[in-house]
Amino acid sequence: MDSYTNFAYVYDTFMDQEPYEDWADRVCGFLDAYGVPAAPAGQAAGDGPAVDERNIVVDLGCGTGRLTEILAGRGYDMIGIDLSEDMLAIAQERKNRSGSDILYSLQDMREFELYGAAGAMVSVGDSINYLLEIQDLEKLFACVRRGLLPGGVFVFDFKTVHLYRDVIGNQTIAEDRGDCAFIWDNWYDPETCINEYDLAIFVSESPEAADHDGSLFRRFNEVHRQRGYTADQLRLAAGKAGLEWAAMQDADQGGEVNAQTERVMAAVRKPA
Repeated sequence: MDSYTNFAYVYDTFMDQEPYEDWADRVCGFLDAYGVPAAPAGQAAGDGPAVDERNIVVDLGCGTGRLTEILAGRGYDMIGIDLSEDMLAIAQERKNRSGSDILYSLQDMREFELYGAAGAMVSVGDSINYLLEIQDLEKLFACVRRGLLPGGVFVFDFKTVHLYRDVIGNQTIAEDRGDCAFIWDNWYDPETCINEYDLAIFVSESPEAADHDGSLFRRFNEVHRQRGYTADQLRLAAGKAGLEWAAMQDADQGGEVNAQTERVMAAVRKPA
């Protein structure tokens, strides 16, 4: 069953509490610390393609484009890549409303291609965890290395084994927003470290009447699978692709990664 089809159209509603601005702050911190140096002062963007490419940031698994738009607002030239047509449709609507110059592309993050190179790439919001095999990670990192400028940085986050195994594994999560609701059943396999989400989505056919008795809801079902990873597994996969591990931190707290960390944000670099 395809993921992020019907769910795409209520995704932003249910994810409205996610700290995208905080994530953007952490991403920009990594870009400032480890990214390609900025163009020399006074050098215009039109003086050469390398100047433009330094400022290009590719958002892998961009979804509905919330982080993509935030980074565009902070001055980066953004490209968003995602495998879900429905998620990209929402992202395109957001772009039309904001008037931004973001380029969106329907591609698989394990085998994407760019027309040129980028100074940085990012992937925030579980996209890494949707890659269920180590070979998928290696393919991703190989594409990232190929698409980055020398010295370019890839900033990404991933949910940990601890989160799936000890926090949400084998739990049921439900939420009602009036005109839409979901029931989210989790099934965690400790042998494969894969967590399966059986997702039932209920969307009102008449949102304006959803708060009244008798309103009708349409039900959709999707199955999502994510794998919990350790930092060592990501480090090895990145190294195999020729990328250098730069740094990592607790994505939620901003401090050092420890046994209780639920989400890690890390940065790897293409050798200069």
